[in-house]
Amino acid sequence: MSFAIAFLAMLLERMVGYPRQVLDAIGHPVMWMGKLIAILEKRGNHPDLPDHRRRQNGYAMIGLALAATLLISLIIMSITRSAPFGWVFEIIFASTLIAQKELGRAVKAVGEGLRSSLDEGREAVSHIVGRDPERLDEDGVARGAVESLAENASDGIVAPIFYLMLFGLPGIALYKMINTADSMVGHKNERFKDFGFASAKLDDWANYVPARITAMFFTVAAKFKAGFDAKAAWRSAQRDAKWHKSPNAGWPEAAMAGAIGVKLGGPRDYDGETVELAYMGEGKEHVDADDIDRALSLYWFALTLMLGTLLVLAAFFN
Repeated sequence: MSFAIAFLAMLLERMVGYPRQVLDAIGHPVMWMGKLIAILEKRGNHPDLPDHRRRQNGYAMIGLALAATLLISLIIMSITRSAPFGWVFEIIFASTLIAQKELGRAVKAVGEGLRSSLDEGREAVSHIVGRDPERLDEDGVARGAVESLAENASDGIVAPIFYLMLFGLPGIALYKMINTADSMVGHKNERFKDFGFASAKLDDWANYVPARITAMFFTVAAKFKAGFDAKAAWRSAQRDAKWHKSPNAGWPEAAMAGAIGVKLGGPRDYDGETVELAYMGEGKEHVDADDIDRALSLYWFALTLMLGTLLVLAAFFN
């Protein structure tokens, strides 16, 4: 159990994030993963292939991507574990695969943009959601920001740290490859419904436990932070999560909805088509920039509780 590594990696990323100078110079590990997936998808997902062959190629794609990720992460870990103070580099590598600072910044930008104008809010939210921004009103922009914050708290922070704790650097790297593949090819449209089947299923399995842990942290944070409703958070998660189109995303989203007292979910537009989704939570229907601020406040407090939990686990078990 790499509790100390997980604590220090999370703390480092919270303080520093991923420096813009490094991003401009060499990119980001998730970008490198995305390039590999794009190359394999181009070779294996030709539209002229029959559906069963595309599904087989999708299995091969994610298998090759995970094998490459495992090999590289094991090499890095073997080097860091054998070098003096190599654990410092392991912490740095792991921190690049956690996204709490960048997620918080991106969602905060939506609230700030929305207070300036609807167009600025739409522009900011377009960077974190897949729905059609030009068709969003103020409520739709704010709702999208809060939902993205809740879901990505699980995918971008809790899940990576969970697998880092369990399996070290290879664990967090493999999870990020699965999650990146799902975000790129795990769609149910004509192009990806077969090729991305394996990636989507793996992502569902990988996020099953972390999504529920995230909902728990939101609930506990709501319990100890004034102005939030822990009972409504857990009640919404248990009652409404199952209606979400994802088997996992509904848990943190419903918990967030209950905690801050709004309704999330509902219909939204993707590529010009309206998708009807169930509502989560039982609070007010109109979500605004103030609710984004409240969601961010709960988000940061929940992550602080998570940091404290990791510190306690590191003290007792490392």
